[in-house]
Amino acid sequence: MRYRVGIDIGGTFSDLVVMDEDGRVSTLKVSSAPDQVIGALVRGLQDLQQQAGLAPVDALAVVHGTTAATNAILEYRGARTALITTRGFRDILEIRRLRVGRLYDLGWDKPRPLVPRRLRREVPERLDVAGAVVEPLDQDEAERVVEALLTEDIEAVAVVLIHAYANGEHERRIGEMIAKRAPHLFLSLSHEVLPEIGEYERTSTTVVNAYVGPIADRYLGELEAGLAGAGVQAPLLMMQSNGGVIRASTARKRPVQVVESGPAGGVVAAVRLSRQCDAPNLITVDMGGTTAKASIVEDGHPFQVAEYEVGAGISVGSRMFKGGGHTLRVPALDIAEVGAGGGSLVRVDTGGGLRVGPESAGAMPGPVCYGLGNEQPTLTDANLVLGYLNQTHLLGGALQIDGAAAHAALRERVAVPLGLDPLAAAYGAHQIA
Repeated sequence: MRYRVGIDIGGTFSDLVVMDEDGRVSTLKVSSAPDQVIGALVRGLQDLQQQAGLAPVDALAVVHGTTAATNAILEYRGARTALITTRGFRDILEIRRLRVGRLYDLGWDKPRPLVPRRLRREVPERLDVAGAVVEPLDQDEAERVVEALLTEDIEAVAVVLIHAYANGEHERRIGEMIAKRAPHLFLSLSHEVLPEIGEYERTSTTVVNAYVGPIADRYLGELEAGLAGAGVQAPLLMMQSNGGVIRASTARKRPVQVVESGPAGGVVAAVRLSRQCDAPNLITVDMGGTTAKASIVEDGHPFQVAEYEVGAGISVGSRMFKGGGHTLRVPALDIAEVGAGGGSLVRVDTGGGLRVGPESAGAMPGPVCYGLGNEQPTLTDANLVLGYLNQTHLLGGALQIDGAAAHAALRERVAVPLGLDPLAAAYGAHQIA
């Protein structure tokens, strides 16, 4: 019998769904531990196939959504990326659009650029708005810049030259230099990623593409190989940020298209549900291990945006909240996302304030109560102390819980420094989240 497979990977857990032609559905939840996620997914899929009596070769498609790219940006753990740009435009990532995320907050800081200044280099060249050459590319200087960057242990390079949307020749030549000297580097050229006017938006989008590129390329390559090794011949399709799908081979080259891949899948499902339930107006909430996401469905349709921002505490697509994150000029569903999930770390900052996220314990080591070595309490530990979660096990007994460890960590790391009762500290973390 023919069937489809859905895989959603979050920061802590991954979910597998198999639906056959008769509409029968089987599900399984596995750990998203970075060193074992592919193997766990493949083994989980094999278990589901066996339970449902389905053959690997009968799979029609594998549709995949992931929060890996979003989490990498939120937690600043993407690839070590360099930027090559036109002389005089080295600081465009920091100058941005002169908008601030908090209008009346005099202490507000811009989000830290994904490329540090020492890895942003300039080359002499200039095009006009029509793409005509005003100053030819200095080939010798460009080669010196490339050689210098290759000594910096980088993993990816973004090339963004002024007016390259009208003429990509100079970018192509620099790209060829890089590919010839370091074919292992992930290369992101702005005239290929976003051939549009708007220097900051084009630069930011191209940099994000490079920043998450090696992660997406490596991960999707391993997943394709794992599925093929398990006998699954169906194409691997990736959820896009706009709610559609593209082939994994395309997503490996343009990962910026799938940054909101996982959250988009939840909104698409909510749209389908709203029509089935004759409830056309919905607020959707999707809380995972690292982030929580919200969106709106109105008259049975999700809101769409032409660009959005990721990072700086909250990721949004609304025109009313600009300047707080890293801009991505790609079509997307309008989803607000904040670094407050079950695995978000609960801590006391240097000023004595209680903080939740955006850093996450992830799948490994995960919350303290999972017993995998973490000593810093998380939101899951706080909810456990409050009695909102089962005190001994989760996932129907598949996940054993160490409630005593969660209580001890929250008391020692949060309650005592704040001079609070552990229950009050746990409830404070819950309220902040």
